[in-house]
Amino acid sequence: MPLNLEQSDHAFTMRGADGALARVNDRVLSRSFILAPDHLLEDWAATHVAALTPASLDPVLALEPEVVLLGTGATQAFPPASVMAACLTRGIGLEAMSNDAAARTFNVLAGEGRRVVAGFILAG
Repeated sequence: MPLNLEQSDHAFTMRGADGALARVNDRVLSRSFILAPDHLLEDWAATHVAALTPASLDPVLALEPEVVLLGTGATQAFPPASVMAACLTRGIGLEAMSNDAAARTFNVLAGEGRRVVAGFILAG
């Protein structure tokens, strides 16, 4: 059976993530960050999901996503209702999940050509 290497048509691919570290392409990150298929914003000010405010999402929403993935660390946690509302009132879906699940989901959605933006909270 012949195998073909598929190259993604976007600049950034998640290689893995946990609560403390993430790998984007060949780069290891230890601080919270925001990722779109064509954009990497390092040093996102988010440090814990419970401390998020609607303003915390401003750099995420500036990338005009149709869906936002929120990687909440080693385990799934939910942001305050006001953060959820900041997306929902704009017609943007927000899904909160552990960082490893968010990394896998990001790659699937980006591979489908969706306008996905993910914020990953790392305990760095």
